[in-house]
Amino acid sequence: MNNTTCLREVFYKREKESLSEFAFLTEKSKGRDRYLEPCNIRTEFQRDRDRIVHCKSFRRLMHKTQVFLFPVDEHYRTRLSHTLEVTQIARIIARALLLNEDLCEAAALGHDLGHTPFGHAGEIALRECFSPDFAHYKQSLRVVEKLEKKGEGLNLTYEVRDGIVNHTGDSKASTLEGVIVKFADRIAYVNHDIDDAIRAGIISDDDIPSHLKNALGNTQSQRINTMVQSVVEASTGKNTISMTPDIEKASEELRNFLFEYVYFNPKAKGEEVKAKELLIRLFEFFVKHPEKMPDLYRSMIEGEGVERCVADFISGMTDRYAIELFKDIWVPGVWKTPSEI
Repeated sequence: MNNTTCLREVFYKREKESLSEFAFLTEKSKGRDRYLEPCNIRTEFQRDRDRIVHCKSFRRLMHKTQVFLFPVDEHYRTRLSHTLEVTQIARIIARALLLNEDLCEAAALGHDLGHTPFGHAGEIALRECFSPDFAHYKQSLRVVEKLEKKGEGLNLTYEVRDGIVNHTGDSKASTLEGVIVKFADRIAYVNHDIDDAIRAGIISDDDIPSHLKNALGNTQSQRINTMVQSVVEASTGKNTISMTPDIEKASEELRNFLFEYVYFNPKAKGEEVKAKELLIRLFEFFVKHPEKMPDLYRSMIEGEGVERCVADFISGMTDRYAIELFKDIWVPGVWKTPSEI
């Protein structure tokens, strides 16, 4: 037998033999909306991971805000570095619990593909000018089902899509691996947003309440390790994903600390009003002038309406592209005489 042709089956056999009884086995997947010939050397969730990593929406995450808008300092997180940190944490938890690491990885890599420019400020802007129901996790699902690959979508498996759309809020993924992504997302952003806020001078390490340091750790890496170990400890041998009560309580307090001192801090968020207004102005402009949008979004107007398509266009923009587009539309260029050109 050719070793290449049986690799996929080797992986499926390995899952059955080595994963927990609570793990989601790849061969049990509900599959894709459109049939795709199986790959000889990859499982379906591994293929989903690769499809996400190679798509345009994933590349654009490197120029989308996490917390600090369009930062000049290259050490601040972007939506891409956040995604990579979430993915790594999710994989660690899945591996420790003997769950399906490939499923975790794919869902984590895709969880923020639909995030707007300028972080949650952009999300709020589209809620105001487009629909109160607009949410980045719903948009991420729309990206992989509808917008990528020139309107074909990425044709991902049901379980990866389920993990993407249920990674936040009160919703819950249908697999333990999808639930892990929700925990990994929060563990990642709570810790790296504190790190970025300290770097920006918004808070200092001394501002973090001492009882939270005692419970979670004095450094970012200690706190991540504490939270991850708490999830592993509380979830081992169970058909559920949770944190130990004491660490969950401390983690929630740390998150509340972030909201009070960072997320709502005028110094950190001073430019968000401008960012929101910029996106609202762009939205209004393209609703009036849909012919100026790229072909993909124009082609969907008849079936989905102009406002839906404009929201898709704007949510896919990077911070830099949105700013430059705004300048092109409304800021006059400097006149140069022929001799200066």
